[in-house]
Amino acid sequence: MAEVDDSPRSDDSDSLEPLTKLRNEYKDLSSDAQQLLTEKLYLENECARLKKRVNSLDEEVRSLRKPPFVVGHVQDRVEDKAVVRSSNGTVFLVTINTRIDEEKIKPGARVALNQDSLSIIEVLNDSWDPIVTSAEIIERPNSSFDDLGGLDEQIKELRESIELPLNRPDAFLDFGITPPKGVLITGPPGTGKTAMAKAIANSTEVTFLGLVGSELAQKYIGEGGRIVRELFDLARDRAPAIIFIDEIDSIGSKRLDVATSGDREVQRTLMQLLAELDGFDALDDVKIIAATNRPELLDPALLRPGRFDRLINIDLPNLEARESIFEVYCRNLPKKNKIDTRKLAISSDGFSGAEIKSVVTEAAISAIADGRDSCHEDDFTNAMSKLREKRESGVDSPDGLYG
Repeated sequence: MAEVDDSPRSDDSDSLEPLTKLRNEYKDLSSDAQQLLTEKLYLENECARLKKRVNSLDEEVRSLRKPPFVVGHVQDRVEDKAVVRSSNGTVFLVTINTRIDEEKIKPGARVALNQDSLSIIEVLNDSWDPIVTSAEIIERPNSSFDDLGGLDEQIKELRESIELPLNRPDAFLDFGITPPKGVLITGPPGTGKTAMAKAIANSTEVTFLGLVGSELAQKYIGEGGRIVRELFDLARDRAPAIIFIDEIDSIGSKRLDVATSGDREVQRTLMQLLAELDGFDALDDVKIIAATNRPELLDPALLRPGRFDRLINIDLPNLEARESIFEVYCRNLPKKNKIDTRKLAISSDGFSGAEIKSVVTEAAISAIADGRDSCHEDDFTNAMSKLREKRESGVDSPDGLYG
């Protein structure tokens, strides 16, 4: 019987090698194809994302190229139209965009107007005027009543008129009396009017709104009155609150029969202030403090009881008051040399509180410049001489804590 040869033939092995090679090449190509497909999907997603970004930027560019809207206030509705006062004071009868809810178009609403057609495009949220919002004092002043010398009686009157009604309102109800609404502080420059307002702001845990009267005098008709109204509305909203108006004579001057258009606008602002002080809307927990150097210029209607119930006058300090002010400002100076505040008070006759502070500051600067660690009597004498020279030359008195 013949034997069978089971060993692989050389031609079979040769035929398997190309097949294996093709299989390996197929695997490599499949892997490359899968990688390319993944990259293709990533690039398609990235392209779609970039297209969205481009569309967003195009929309932003188109928005920036649009003309600005005019801000106005709705005064009345006339059928399907509205009477609107624009920001420059002009009144228009305009159309209303159909997509806007008509219930939102009511008197007093703030709206955006198309610059060309002046039609109402959008209803804006009510907001306070920047002058009003910036009037709120967020950080309490560092001043306190201990920093004020020679004003004990005036401080007592101010605290009775402002702090007492806010801290003990029930006591006034028990006596059946209405607490004071406002206090007017008068006196020459530098005697401590503004300083007292800062001290009351520091001593009370209430909202404090402070601004200068000239900020209420606006260019366009009705703007000053609107700011006054918003100021008191904000105070009522944040009650208990104190409103401080410095240099109130800038809007509270006597009304004249003959006046320019600017004077008439100031008078409108004054009338709005009078209405807020003694109008139908009760102030309750809102107190007003005003200050002026020129009380003789104020309108009599502003001074009557029921508006400013107390008038606090601060004259130039007398001898005892000047000594007290010197003690306040000299208490932090180095005590190596005893400072005779009585002698300084006698030498500073006619000085205001702000000028006394300037004298102490000038004396300390002289000591520092000379390399000394304490002030001498000559430093104060020289500082007073410099201040008197400035007064004679017409230079304004310095403003410091006192004002």
